[in-house]
Parts: sequence; C-alpha cells; structure tokens
Amino acid sequence: MRFDLTDLRLFLAVVDAGSITHGATEGGLSLPAASERLRDMEATGEVILLIRGRRGIAPTEAGEMLAHHARTILHQMSQMRGDIGQYAKGLRASVRIFANTAAITESLPERLGPWMAAHPQIDVDLKERESSDIARSVGAGFAEIGVLSSAAETDNLVLRPFAIDRLVCVASSNHPLAGNGQVRFTDLLGDQFIGMAGGALQKHIESRAFRLGTKMKIRTRLRSFRGICRMAGAGAGIGIIPESAAKRCRRSTRIAIIRLRDDWASRRLSLCVRDENDLTPPAKALFKHLSDTAE
Repeated sequence: MRFDLTDLRLFLAVVDAGSITHGATEGGLSLPAASERLRDMEATGEVILLIRGRRGIAPTEAGEMLAHHARTILHQMSQMRGDIGQYAKGLRASVRIFANTAAITESLPERLGPWMAAHPQIDVDLKERESSDIARSVGAGFAEIGVLSSAAETDNLVLRPFAIDRLVCVASSNHPLAGNGQVRFTDLLGDQFIGMAGGALQKHIESRAFRLGTKMKIRTRLRSFRGICRMAGAGAGIGIIPESAAKRCRRSTRIAIIRLRDDWASRRLSLCVRDENDLTPPAKALFKHLSDTAE
C-alpha cells in the first residue's frame, strides 16, 4: 500500500465529515478528484475502506484502522515540523484552528495579529465551522485548537474560557421594537431579515427558527455585519449579529440595538484542545497566548 499525505488528509476529512463532498472541500480537492483518490486507495490496498450510503459515508473496520494510523502519522509530521522549526530559520510551521463565526469576526483577529507578528515562521490555518463540527474535529485530531460555544458537546476536550458572545437584533431607529431593551426571538419571526451570506452563525440562527416550526423571511444576504447594520438602519429589514459588532457599527449607522432574551443568544465561547500535552510546540504556544488573553 502506498498512500501519500494528501491521501491520508483527504481520508480523514471524509471520515470526520461523514461526506465525500464535504471532505473534498475540506481537503481542497474537487469532488471528482477526491472520489478518484479514494477509489485508488481501495484498489491499491484491495480493501473496502468506506461504506457509501444515501445519508453519507461510514468507515469500515479497515477504514477505522486507517483513520487511526493516519491521525498518528499526520500528528507526528506536524510535531516534527514544530520541533525542528524551533531551530531551522527557513522551515515554516502551521497551526490549524477551527472557530465559529463570532470568534473569527470579533475576537480572534485582534489576538492573533500580535502573536503572528511575533512568530513570523508560524502560519495559522483558520477555518469557520459550527460549534458541533469544531468539537468533533478537534476530538478527532483534525484541528489542533477550536473556539466554540457552550452549546457543543465537549466531554472529551480540554476547555479554557475565551469570550462572551451575545447576539442582538439590529433595526432602524424608528422600528416598532426600537424602544425595547430586550425581545424574544419568537417576537421577531414575523419581520423580514437581512441575513449573513453563509457562515456558521447564520446557520445557527436559522436552525433556531426551524426548531420553532417556522422559517426566517430573508430579504437578502450580505457578507459583513457592517452591511447588515447599514441595511437595517435604512429600514430594509432587521438583522441578528454579535453585540460587539453592533456597538461598533452604531458609531457610523443609525440603528437600534435590542438584546435577545433567549438563553441560546448569550453564549460563552471556549478554547478547546484534545490534550495540551499532545500539542505541537507552536500550537501549545498559541493556545497559551489565547488562554492568557481571554476576556
């Protein structure tokens, strides 16, 4: 059997995602290229590695064994780069972080910037994911550090406090709810929304509406919180964004900020790792920095 590192990374991504399509995206490959690699892996080893079904894929017993060894090999490669990188000026190291929308847009940039400036040989592979996906990926060893909300199951992970993420409604200053200090999510569902164009936070909010047996009325989707605030301030609809982003936008837009009373709208963000002692030196240093600068 001859599997290269790309094969192993792809296989782990597919197993962790439970989907060849999502695994291919995670591995930076097209779906046809990923499917061909997986077929070649099975043909080369003359073994079935994946069970393919309508609801996704699952590893066979042989696939579970390959996933175990793949994680070990990739971790050792990362450990090697981190250890040698302390002595080799030209060798770059990388730390993979999975984080939710609020962390990526609000908390992480100001904390990552100074640290990366002080460690020019270390790159950060930062990807946005939903909290449940983050917990699963960190637990499986696919990401070294995660930043997730308290809504995720984290029984097997080491957690450190990171920040508080409060969601608020932004609306025009003459909106009927503008004078309210707080409001429940259910009271907003008859209104029209300006949503985010993709992202874990928007999925999280829309899933809450789905649990209530309804669907949010999205007029349009934008790629920034500032854009949502501008549209909401103009009366085009209302938006739900992190409170820190809303307060920042209020300096330049005429919006009303209304806190959501729902428990799920006030979330504690935590750093998570599988095992601090198992981290590479760069990841351990970054984890300590992020822990020390927690709010």
